[in-house]
Amino acid sequence: MDDLNGKEAAAGLCRLPRGPDFVLVGHAKSGTTALYEMLRQHPEIFLPDLKEPQFLASDLRWRFQPPIFGPHPSTLEEYLALFAAATPSQQAGEATTLYLFSNTAASSIASLNPRARIIAIFREPTSFLRSLHLHFLRTHNESERSLAKAMELEAERRLGRHVPRRSFRPQQLRYSEYVRYTDQLGRYHAAFPTEQVLALIYDDFRRANEATVRRVLKFLGVDDSVSFMLKEVNPSVAVRSQFLDDAIHRFSVGRGPFSRTVKESIKAVTPQSGRRRLLHGVQSQVARSSPPPPDDALMAELRVRLKPEVERFSNYLGRDLVTLWGYNSV
Repeated sequence: MDDLNGKEAAAGLCRLPRGPDFVLVGHAKSGTTALYEMLRQHPEIFLPDLKEPQFLASDLRWRFQPPIFGPHPSTLEEYLALFAAATPSQQAGEATTLYLFSNTAASSIASLNPRARIIAIFREPTSFLRSLHLHFLRTHNESERSLAKAMELEAERRLGRHVPRRSFRPQQLRYSEYVRYTDQLGRYHAAFPTEQVLALIYDDFRRANEATVRRVLKFLGVDDSVSFMLKEVNPSVAVRSQFLDDAIHRFSVGRGPFSRTVKESIKAVTPQSGRRRLLHGVQSQVARSSPPPPDDALMAELRVRLKPEVERFSNYLGRDLVTLWGYNSV
């Protein structure tokens, strides 16, 4: 009887929903999507179709959920259901770039699975901030087209003033907090043993793409000799026309009677994948363009401002990022 009860208990444990065995925690615009797409090719790795579940960043909830982003898990049951299709022989993971920025995600992941492995990617901070600002403009989280002015507005936005009407998560507009790399990585080292945290540098990923991915595979304990296709996704773009981009956005989510009517008509004759390609093509050709050249004066000012953090992070990692990122001449 005891043996039977033990088998029943073991069977019950096997039926428990599983959480992630590893989490790609960010940063955005630092190769995370490319890494996610390459890891998905590995037969011993399971990643859900939904990149950026965002569920474990409890301090960064939506102001409202943009329909264009689609449904996201709102309960633990819904979150764990993302990993239901993973086989016992696979390492299940997820990728949410908010988790490095979040103050609570590290402890939330550790509470869910203290043995989880963490992967973070860090990019030279001034180029990262510029790409992040362009990304926020593209996703309508930001409306201030000048990065300098957007950063000047941080204090006001903390008080709820000058927040863009369509900003779905205003907390993300605190640009200066995004480049506190030492504190961000420190939260994960406080929550997990050092051997469970892998900090990557974006420059290494760009220069030696395949070697970096194989390093990640070895870190995850899966076969690091498998072949895979190299990926480069999510290049930075600029919004050429806010009006046109807004119009395409309204159409894509069916906002307004005319948009809803046209969208329903197209849905009747065009599969979802075709609609997405059509909208992406229109946005790329009409409303968006290559990013403008960086503001050299602002970049120089930011490098002076951020040099102490780069020095601090270099010491924390035990790697000379000051020279790698060109701060030795600042």
